[in-house]
Amino acid sequence: MGGSLSKLVSGWLWTKKEIRILILGLDNAGKTTLLYRLKIGEVVTTIPTIGFNVESVTYKNLNFNVWDLGGQTSIRPYWRCYYANTAAVIFVIDSTDIERLGTASDELAAMLNEEELREAALLVFANKQDQPGAKGAGEISEALKLGELRDRNWSIVACSAIDGKGINEGMDWLVVSNSFSYTVYHLNTAANGCP
Repeated sequence: MGGSLSKLVSGWLWTKKEIRILILGLDNAGKTTLLYRLKIGEVVTTIPTIGFNVESVTYKNLNFNVWDLGGQTSIRPYWRCYYANTAAVIFVIDSTDIERLGTASDELAAMLNEEELREAALLVFANKQDQPGAKGAGEISEALKLGELRDRNWSIVACSAIDGKGINEGMDWLVVSNSFSYTVYHLNTAANGCP
């Protein structure tokens, strides 16, 4: 398995194509802060995203095309317009916003039922761990019903997009997850016309 994973990743690296990742979650979860933490390694001043931000991000020698989509109620129905050719979804949760965990769970469940995301890996960041009252990854996982997911490669990591804690741990998982590697392989072969 290790050899075939290395072969897939090195084959992907050789093509220099970008791997499409979506960053989704409710408004004020920290999605844009996370995007720019990944892109430049710093915190930037953000405003609510109306529409999307898109950046090329390199992590562990892999090139990602990262789409940060706005999380306001009026924008969420348009998320599905961006699902095609997505290798992974990063779902960001504000771990201090307990009142909206049910809404976040509903949005996540609806998204995961979409056919275009059937093989996409799922990384949940339980964000804002630097804030008082933040719930841990276990409590967030339970609220989102992640344990009920079947046929989905997923992980949840407690993090803070502000201080960067947990971000690398989550991204490392994403890079080596079997589902992610499988999806990357299929996107690569489809783009090259290979079987």
